Amino acid sequence: MLPLRQAGRRRRAALLVPPPSAASGSLERCHPPCFSERVAGARRHESVFWAGIRARMLSTCAEHHDFPARASMSARLMQADIVNALRKGDRQRASIMLSNLQQTKQALTSEDFSHILEYCAEAPDPLFVMDILEIMEDKAIDISKGNYRSVTRALTKGGYSKEALKLLTLLGEKESTHGVLPIFNIFLSACRTNLNDVGSCLEKMEGHLVGKSEITYCELLKVAVLQGNLSAVHDLWKDCTRYYSPSIIALRKFVKAFSTLGDLQSAYHILQRMVVLAGEHTDHLMVSSKRRCQSTRLDIPVPALNLVEDLKLVSDYDLPSPFQGKMGAEGYLVDAQPELFQVETQSSKHKQLKSYVSIISAGDNLGDNSGLDNGRMTKTLRFAPVAVKKILRWSFNDIIHMCVLLDNCQLAEQLFLEMHKIGLRPSRFTYDGFIKCVLAGKGVAHARKVIEVMERRGIKPYDGTLVALSVGHSKSLQLDLAEDFLGRISDIKSEYIHGFNAFLSGCDIMNEPERALRVLARMKHLDLKPNIRTYEILFSLFGNVNVPYEEGNMLSHADVSKRISIIEMDMLNHEIQHSFVSMKNLIRAFGAEGMIEEMLRYLNVAESVLSNMDPYQKSDLYGIVLHALVKAKETHKAIRTFKIMRACGLPANTAIYTVMIECCKLLPCFKSASTLLSLMLRDGCCPTVVTYTSLLKVLLAKDDFEGALDLLDLCLTEGIQPDIGIFNTLLSDANARGNIHVIECILECIHRAKIQPNESTLWYTFCAYVDQKLYSTAVEALQVLSMRMISEDASVLKEKGAALEDLILSEEPDAELSIIKAFGATEECSVAALLNLRWCATIGSTISWLPEDSLWARRLASSYDANRRLDMP
Repeated sequence: MLPLRQAGRRRRAALLVPPPSAASGSLERCHPPCFSERVAGARRHESVFWAGIRARMLSTCAEHHDFPARASMSARLMQADIVNALRKGDRQRASIMLSNLQQTKQALTSEDFSHILEYCAEAPDPLFVMDILEIMEDKAIDISKGNYRSVTRALTKGGYSKEALKLLTLLGEKESTHGVLPIFNIFLSACRTNLNDVGSCLEKMEGHLVGKSEITYCELLKVAVLQGNLSAVHDLWKDCTRYYSPSIIALRKFVKAFSTLGDLQSAYHILQRMVVLAGEHTDHLMVSSKRRCQSTRLDIPVPALNLVEDLKLVSDYDLPSPFQGKMGAEGYLVDAQPELFQVETQSSKHKQLKSYVSIISAGDNLGDNSGLDNGRMTKTLRFAPVAVKKILRWSFNDIIHMCVLLDNCQLAEQLFLEMHKIGLRPSRFTYDGFIKCVLAGKGVAHARKVIEVMERRGIKPYDGTLVALSVGHSKSLQLDLAEDFLGRISDIKSEYIHGFNAFLSGCDIMNEPERALRVLARMKHLDLKPNIRTYEILFSLFGNVNVPYEEGNMLSHADVSKRISIIEMDMLNHEIQHSFVSMKNLIRAFGAEGMIEEMLRYLNVAESVLSNMDPYQKSDLYGIVLHALVKAKETHKAIRTFKIMRACGLPANTAIYTVMIECCKLLPCFKSASTLLSLMLRDGCCPTVVTYTSLLKVLLAKDDFEGALDLLDLCLTEGIQPDIGIFNTLLSDANARGNIHVIECILECIHRAKIQPNESTLWYTFCAYVDQKLYSTAVEALQVLSMRMISEDASVLKEKGAALEDLILSEEPDAELSIIKAFGATEECSVAALLNLRWCATIGSTISWLPEDSLWARRLASSYDANRRLDMP
């Protein structure tokens, strides 16, 4: 370290240490007797030491300077005492020492207050600044430019903007216009949240003909961004480029402003201009003592010497494909992204993923000498300073991270590749934004490949990036990978709780409470506090034990009560109150387990505790309760609850009316169901296919099969698209009656309506043929319906047939397990269909991927027109 720098550091350290009262005569005059007596006893043991130090300092100064210099040194020491007193919060002592400084016989200058004013500007402490200004006015001391800056910053930051404006007015009247511009900029920086103060400052700047510098434009940009005024940012850009050739720092400010306000078009243009400027090496930067990049050129209004015409902002500029899309307000392009992907086969997805990885990895082979393909960059960043590259990288990051919010993955990819082309290495922050863009635009598979490329380059991802990847895999129900990414987080923070909540939600969907317990144990070990969303998921995940496969019993009821008590006790320990969603999940859990009394008790608790519930939320809770009561065949309680709901004036929706119509099946009473349908229509609720399915169940409960068929005709006449559920209801009853010809007619209706069958459809059909001892027909029907479960499109079956046939005819001992693993958890129908086809092949049936060529399918198609009872559209 240089001797001069070492001396400067020792000097600053000496000024920051609060020295005790000294024995020197000149310093004793700076304190009144009362102050000396008060502190002398407390620090008597240090007095000799500090007296010697100060004496040596003053004697050293006396050897080289005259008496005024010694007075200046004493004033500086006094400033250090005052500042240290202010830091400790001892304003009374600071005021006394300031008064002593005023009463000194030595001539004071503006520099004798500079250190105090600098501290007051940082604190801020406007009241102490006003005291100093009074002293300077009494002593007729001229305020220096540096002190004007400190005073302006202290007054403005402390809320005394009017006093600061008066000071600026006086300054503008007595000083040259160029000298006061930095002080006006300080005022704009400190009061940018107040539009009135900004307007007053601009008026005074115009009145004094101060003009604007790059810093002025940067401060006004901050004001415009805080107000969300995109048109003002465009006006500032036009005004700035009219008088300036903006530096790379100013361009970076504009890129950040435009990207923050969602105008990616303008941000992209200015970014290209920054690349050109960085490649020309005409803008030099320096790093200040506060680690901030500053331009070394003079900040004075000069016309631009060279304009890059193809980078000028014009409204009709033709942008590449990433910008083609939605237009924002005021005519500016806010977000633009076409559809990024279409439904593809597994093989094409694999090829696309492999190609994507090769493109992303290609950046490692790009040297510093490569340039932009479009020819706009005439020079590269090979010899650009590190500070210039850093600022350029920040601007790329600004746009890429805004692409995350605007869901513009294609533009993020283009920017990412251009960084490689110009020799600008992406940082961890760049990868963080890019991976989040890819995650939203292309899915978790592509994002996972990007992070693999990132780690291969030796760049460790942020914990927030890992959390985002875990959330993406949790939403796609890839819980193994989601858990792995959660385990890689090095520093757990409270804001990462949403990643754990997403994983617990995935465990709830997949019904994997054991996996959830592992993560909960890790959360407790890491002292990660849950939030209300965590408990909402826990009530849904652990609130029942038998659903949906078994009926509840006394043991399961006791287990559920114990679990819920533990969760509620943990909520109480963390001082978290129930929300509407947590109470709804809790009531649903009791209802699904068949614990009717507990469910009704918590319904009353919810109405008393959640006082801020709106009528629609209460109606939602009553709908859950009614569904559980009807499922438990508690008819009278369901009717009484529905009457209470109507008496309270709560709105009933289509789902609630549908549940009550299904309740009429237990009576059975079609007249009551018709009355409910009338009430439903009167309340403005439109019946759905589920409503007609419930009405159909009521008719079937009364053994009115013909009426059920008529009701299905009415449903089709009303233009309501049927689903597989309403057909399965008819198939169930026809199977119980042994009416095979009706089953075959319904199956052909399903096929002609292009509705895919499900497992229940296959079960009712197969059982009907087996009950009639038509075994070969049962196997043939099972094979045809299984293929229709995979797809109703013959071309799709033909394309997938070769790959699926290998799974079906596999002779491996774990072939069934391979079939289950080949499909995701949401493709249960495909798994069931392949297992059925494997069983058919095992008993000797030939697998044909042309189900329409089956004799059974032909017979149903030929006999449908002659014997059909149903008219399909």
